[in-house]
Amino acid sequence: MSEKLQKVLARSGHGSRRELELMIQNGRVSIDGNVAKLGDRLEDDHDSIVRIDGHKISLLAPSEEVCRVLAYNKPEGELCTRHDPEGRRTVFDRLPRLETGRWVSVGRLDANTSGLLLFTTDGELANRLMHPSHRVEREYMVRVFGDVNEQMVKNLVKGVKLEDGMARFEDVVYAGGEGMNHTFYVMLTEGRNREVRRLWDSQGVTVSRLKRVRYGDIFLTKDMPRGGWNELELKEVNYLREMVELKPEENTMLTVEGQKRKKGVRQIRRAVRRHEERVNDDSPRGRRGRQDNRRSSSRNKDTEAAPQGRRKPSGNAANRRNPLKNKPAKPRTRK
Repeated sequence: MSEKLQKVLARSGHGSRRELELMIQNGRVSIDGNVAKLGDRLEDDHDSIVRIDGHKISLLAPSEEVCRVLAYNKPEGELCTRHDPEGRRTVFDRLPRLETGRWVSVGRLDANTSGLLLFTTDGELANRLMHPSHRVEREYMVRVFGDVNEQMVKNLVKGVKLEDGMARFEDVVYAGGEGMNHTFYVMLTEGRNREVRRLWDSQGVTVSRLKRVRYGDIFLTKDMPRGGWNELELKEVNYLREMVELKPEENTMLTVEGQKRKKGVRQIRRAVRRHEERVNDDSPRGRRGRQDNRRSSSRNKDTEAAPQGRRKPSGNAANRRNPLKNKPAKPRTRK
């Protein structure tokens, strides 16, 4: 039995089906030395040699694949791309390394949008979760600046015509606000480019903050700090697979102990902070490097404070050389 080339590549973790179809159209994929075309198929035994951009890639059979899913709390300012020519941070910088395959993002978030972003090693799962035909719910917390009346909310729920067609929110819930700032929770079942912002712009109000808080029934919880991630357990992975009509997964890369003892908020925050230090620091990496930096900085302070020439003793050594130095002088009395 044969399968479409992009489906096999997506299952092996080389991208989503949409991304791979573009690669094939642009002539970046080859089979046994011949440039691949859309519609090419591979047999189940996968004896063919497949290359992407000239690099030979590994292919997985359906039985060898282990579907993994990460939930990531994206901070503002990170880009949803693998490589940025300007060297800016991307959402892939913090993710754990994989021995085979790669992480595929389930949709995208703008640089100025924060919140829940899912990653998976199964490109087919990513493709189905993103496809509008499966109507997977995405919920956002949005803060807008401007006057909002009931008619505006009705328009957003009924539907507004945008540049790429009609769009609407499935639900809009008011969450309070002060002055010109108002907070709403809105829900979509598709993920068009900047759709939330464009819908509110059509009503003459500006989005000042946007955060995704839910994807399907996977919520962004309070124990997930910005820049932190958690791997979903098998039951959560199978929930996502069942929602898009995929067979349930039987295996997981999480150990039994790892499922019982999830990382706490402090552990995740420490990991995020260490990553920030590694990125921002040009100094030696790791604890030893930081200790060396502290020692060298303290030495520099001592040398700056001490007079030039002979090294100034400190601590117990100073007391041994001049034990009376710090004692008060006895008053002299005449005999």
